[in-house]
Amino acid sequence: MFVEREVSGGEVTSQERRDAAQADSRILGHVVQCDGARAIISAFAAGEAQPAANRWTVGRMISINLGSTRTVGLVYAVDKTDRAWQTDGKNAIEVSVELVGEVRDSSDPGGKPIFDRGITTYPYIGALAHRIRSRDLQAVYDLAGRRSITIGSLSQDEEIDANIAIDDTLARHFAVVGTTGVGKSTAVSLLLRKAVAARPDLRVLILDPHNEFAASMPELCVKVDSTTLDLPFWMFRLEEFSEVLFRGREAVPEEIDLLRDLIPVAKNLYRNPNAGAYLRRGGETLTADTPVPYRIADLLKQIDDRIGLLESKSDRPILKSLRTRIEQAAADPRYRFMFHSRLIEDTIHETIGRIFRVPHQGRPVTCFEMAGMPSEVVNSVCSVLARLAFDLALWSEGKLRLLLLCEEAHRYMPADSRLGFAPTRHALSRIAKEGRKYGCYLGIVTQRPGELDPTILSQCSTFFAMRLANEQDQAIIRSAIADSSASTLAFLSSMGQREAIAFGEGVATTMRLKFEKIDPALLPGTAKDSAADPSRDGEDVDLFALVERLRDVAKPQAQMGFVQAVDPIRQAGDPGYAKAPAPRIQPNDDFDLRYGLKPTTFGMRPQND
Repeated sequence: MFVEREVSGGEVTSQERRDAAQADSRILGHVVQCDGARAIISAFAAGEAQPAANRWTVGRMISINLGSTRTVGLVYAVDKTDRAWQTDGKNAIEVSVELVGEVRDSSDPGGKPIFDRGITTYPYIGALAHRIRSRDLQAVYDLAGRRSITIGSLSQDEEIDANIAIDDTLARHFAVVGTTGVGKSTAVSLLLRKAVAARPDLRVLILDPHNEFAASMPELCVKVDSTTLDLPFWMFRLEEFSEVLFRGREAVPEEIDLLRDLIPVAKNLYRNPNAGAYLRRGGETLTADTPVPYRIADLLKQIDDRIGLLESKSDRPILKSLRTRIEQAAADPRYRFMFHSRLIEDTIHETIGRIFRVPHQGRPVTCFEMAGMPSEVVNSVCSVLARLAFDLALWSEGKLRLLLLCEEAHRYMPADSRLGFAPTRHALSRIAKEGRKYGCYLGIVTQRPGELDPTILSQCSTFFAMRLANEQDQAIIRSAIADSSASTLAFLSSMGQREAIAFGEGVATTMRLKFEKIDPALLPGTAKDSAADPSRDGEDVDLFALVERLRDVAKPQAQMGFVQAVDPIRQAGDPGYAKAPAPRIQPNDDFDLRYGLKPTTFGMRPQND
């Protein structure tokens, strides 16, 4: 490696001296061309006979001696112009170097060297090029007193820690990009562990589409999935609620207008049961977006009242269609986390406290697992969570610090504005643009940065770029780098496992690093991978259990007697058709009997039907 070591006591050996009196074997080359941003060094390669430390290789830092300062350069190309190799002699080569900055010795005796980005004194023709000293290499990546965490080691010298400024990395948002299988999720898990340890006040919400992060942080996180999530439908804004009702399809404008009128009436009936359809005006006005509880039964009753009005004759098809959508969504067992009867009460405090860990009780991370959630409702749920995260940070006046980590972020914020869900994109974009002022941070994880909204990506000030094979993705990352080390990204397609190129506000200068290894038992997705244990190959598959999970239907419970559920079509064709019992709807369920609704086998209907 191009790193020179120092002996104890701060003495500099003859190998560290930078003058022409050194032996030729210690001088790696001489500058023969410099254009202000790059330089070409003339050197010799002796093949296998040359010590490994003296070989010119791509990706290494080198030092050019200029007397009082030392220019630091990154080797990005090595070339032999005549394309001929001499086995019994020296071979002249040209080394292309990108100039990164310069190091100067401290004015204090025994002080650390100081690194500055940019070049004040450019290399002259004939300047000596050397291996970079270990102290100079440490100075290049020194964070100048900023609070830091160690996430690995330098690829060039594994004895030097790779540190990032954790406060700047979080506050200015960060992105982790890399193709599948390069250790991206493992790197994210490591970053989160280090961040929580350094920032005990931090709460983390992970949008986890693959259900893999909970296994990597068992002692720090609380797992929330479709079976344990309680997110009442009345906490959804109108756009988000309509996304659920229309199941991802284009909404009918007339039905949306009806909901905008009827939902405030239902909310007012919940707060004032004797108020009827009268709505208060002024400061107490309720809108369809106000997070106040209401009953689906009240909403259905308002629709039925509209259907019964003579002047609404032309609107009856629209009203009946809307009513059907609401009934189907409320009866869908996959949406029980929204429409469960217990969620009618004002449970917003418990919901927010559990999801955003207030108080965190020693577990500041929430893994929101979405793999078992209906795809048509994921967009709305992510929109609600992102919106709540920003609002909580805003109204806490900086007391609550939240990190929203979006795994597979291109799903929520695609580059094509016609795709994805607009409220989700808006909520995440708001965090990206304004969140740092209020303590709401954004972490982006994606394997396809080319498919991610460029506005969101441009708000991330620290990047961890792992191996990327796609040319479009590489071009996106190259356009994001702002300093003079753009040539570093030439290695994006060939980096090894756990390797990354970090650049931006969170590091002193562009840094190629290797993430720390973590305990194999704490790797993301470990719990799922254990199911593929070869030692269990002889076990039979429980087909009945699989079918039950596939159906995802709660078993009926006898509580108020049973009625006979009859399929008239099958009964007509088969006189021996066995009638299956079905449970009656309970009076204390979401459908409130006070408003003239009676339970039937197939749902709630007005008594005058």
